[in-house]
Amino acid sequence: MTRRLPPLNALRAFEATARNGSLTRAAQELSVTQGAVSRHLHQLESWLGTTLCLRLRRGIETTPEGKAMASVLREAFDQIEAQARRIQEKPGDNKLRIKLPPTFAIRWFVPRLARFHALNRHVDVQITTSHQEVDFDREEIDVCIYSGSAPLPGLYCRRLFGEILLPVCSPGLFRNSPALAEPADLTRYVLLCSMHRPDDWPAWLRAADVTTVDGNSGLKFENSALAYQAATDELGIVMAQRAFVEDDLRAGRLIAPFRLRVPTEGAYYLVYPRTRRAAPLIRTFENWMVQQAAELEEAAGEPTDPEKEMRGV
Repeated sequence: MTRRLPPLNALRAFEATARNGSLTRAAQELSVTQGAVSRHLHQLESWLGTTLCLRLRRGIETTPEGKAMASVLREAFDQIEAQARRIQEKPGDNKLRIKLPPTFAIRWFVPRLARFHALNRHVDVQITTSHQEVDFDREEIDVCIYSGSAPLPGLYCRRLFGEILLPVCSPGLFRNSPALAEPADLTRYVLLCSMHRPDDWPAWLRAADVTTVDGNSGLKFENSALAYQAATDELGIVMAQRAFVEDDLRAGRLIAPFRLRVPTEGAYYLVYPRTRRAAPLIRTFENWMVQQAAELEEAAGEPTDPEKEMRGV
């Protein structure tokens, strides 16, 4: 029996358009021109004899017939994708390649890696550190950690935790010097920060309503991990992200001289291609990372919703 199916490329273009609500974003996702997507939509509508999308100034709006078709296509494509991944996943394929920002790796991930390994001894974890944004099409990377104010477009992004700024230092810093009574007293100490985060000190000082301290002065390091180590070695006071010093604060290796915590618009996301969602190894790693992030928030007394997730559009 010969199947009478609509043009498959047209179906793919329509599904991407309906999901993204935009011809432009659908074209970016499919790596084709906006004109090509538009032609595919016209072809599909002509084949079906009905209008699927209304072209509006603010984007695309699907008709009732379009919504019904998009729902069927999304489910079908998800099933095809899942089955393809099941075929691709080999029983002996236990390699998980992760790309992380250096400070995230050193201060948060590596100290917890033994817990993941204890639960998943068959997994061969390979870690790469870089500040560069990942390119899944060119790099041999399975998942990455992304830091930014919004999820990456076109990828599956699971929010782990946000950024909360606070100054910290070694308790030994005050051994021969008076402790800090108020934020203005910071003028007596060296400020430490990462060259990648020049706005952290100024942002915290603004929130503290301090105008007598130069947030751009002090010692600057290639990454925050070096700045944290400098604070531990009593070189000065570092503007830290709470997630990366929580263990040190609990252990007393570092102290927070002020109660003020300043949230930023930034957050850390676990990111991988949407086509990999059904991969068992990635799902196992994702669930573990979300659990670790939730435990961090709970320990800090600021619980978050472990089910919160955001997708790039």
